[in-house]
Amino acid sequence: MRNITLLLLLFIGFKAYSQEYKDDISICQFSASFTSDAEIDLKFFKDHFLYNFKIEKDKKIFDAEKVKYLPTVIVFSNGKEILRLESGISLKLPEDSKEQIEQKINSLIESKF
Repeated sequence: MRNITLLLLLFIGFKAYSQEYKDDISICQFSASFTSDAEIDLKFFKDHFLYNFKIEKDKKIFDAEKVKYLPTVIVFSNGKEILRLESGISLKLPEDSKEQIEQKINSLIESKF
């Protein structure tokens, strides 16, 4: 029984950790050291939660979010994925990535009112 309780607590702790980057409106950039030049500057979205994950340090999160291409940007709203921008084999995000993110966030905010 003690082992089951311990496993349950570990599972709950892992789930809580894995979800914290999805709170409210969160913009997560998934990248690697070799794709740093292709990342977008997220400072423009400073009114929201911003996260930069590197595959070298955050492999579990990459796996949990099923990130296949680097870089990838995922926008979450209260735990739900609302936008995913992937680089594909070019290792470059779409040129209008910032605009797509901004439009999605603005439409989300407008729908709340």
